[in-house]
Amino acid sequence: MAIRESSLEDLGLNSLFWNNKKVLITGHTGFQGSWLCLWLRCLGARIVGYALPPPTEPSLFTQTEISHDILSLTGDIRNLDDLKKIIAEHRPEIIFHLAAQALVGYGHHHPVETYETNVLGTVNLLESIRCSEGIRAAIFVTSDKCYENKKWPWGYRENDLLGGSDPYSSSKACSEFVISAYRDSYFGENKGKHPAAIASARAGNVIGGGDWTQARLIPDIMKALLENRAVSIRSPESTRPWQHVLEALHGYLCLAQKLYEAGSKYAGAWNFGRDSNESMPVSWIVEKLIALWGSPIHWTPDPGTYPEEDLHLKLDTSKAKTYLGWSPQLNLSETLEWIVEWYRAYAQKKNIREVTETQIQHFKK
Repeated sequence: MAIRESSLEDLGLNSLFWNNKKVLITGHTGFQGSWLCLWLRCLGARIVGYALPPPTEPSLFTQTEISHDILSLTGDIRNLDDLKKIIAEHRPEIIFHLAAQALVGYGHHHPVETYETNVLGTVNLLESIRCSEGIRAAIFVTSDKCYENKKWPWGYRENDLLGGSDPYSSSKACSEFVISAYRDSYFGENKGKHPAAIASARAGNVIGGGDWTQARLIPDIMKALLENRAVSIRSPESTRPWQHVLEALHGYLCLAQKLYEAGSKYAGAWNFGRDSNESMPVSWIVEKLIALWGSPIHWTPDPGTYPEEDLHLKLDTSKAKTYLGWSPQLNLSETLEWIVEWYRAYAQKKNIREVTETQIQHFKK
């Protein structure tokens, strides 16, 4: 793993800003949430997590034992009363909303749960913030799939039409409408409105070590490599803006800092994704990971029937680059090298907390 010559300041982050900040993370037991907890602890933040138990076994949350360093609370974002009580009791300054039903296939088979979690859960958190004091900034993580996909060869911008032809994508578009309506109606700097600055983050396909989610590309590949068996791949021609989880989290942290310091100037929607010239098909990803792992195994197309997904999707991240100073730090080859390094360390039974925190430290150096 190459160590890059950069710093927190180069990344647009201020360690003094985050030290002792009271932060609430919903969905902290998930893949992205666990990485975010670790990074914020490295920055000195005081974290309260609110989520269901870890969704997978194994899970990054349990492997890193991050629960020893934060206040981890079990709860469901569909429970408005409980969410209000948690926020009133712990009085966070900054909130990251990551709790979600995050799988297209699962959403196809469980549409009611998907809409309840992704839409009503968003409503519940916004309402809880509206009824609380002391919250300065809140970021709601949605998805690049919230856009109405017109199969353009260029990236989608934040002001393009929202849509979604499946329950998961549609639920993310719906949550964006909810966020916008609440922001315009209840939040901002006008007299009588809640002063919290509200933003949504639309991240492209987030990948990295420690993801054990079923029916997701990187976990499927890495589990097969760990078990020395052939890899079965869905939609090998699908192209996505693959990015390391730390790239997306870097964007969320930069945005949260700006929201806290400058308020509604930075409210709104923000894209975080790979540059369009590095959006590669699934087949390229799997072949690259097999080569990096050094395994002679092969991959084959999965003949099963799955919900239809759009083959091509790209994001335009000009807004984040211009106004946040954010930009991808790792190219796609480096991203895959870091992923292989993480899972190889897991196979070798190394200390996963140390491995994960080392990658965080190297990302911000």
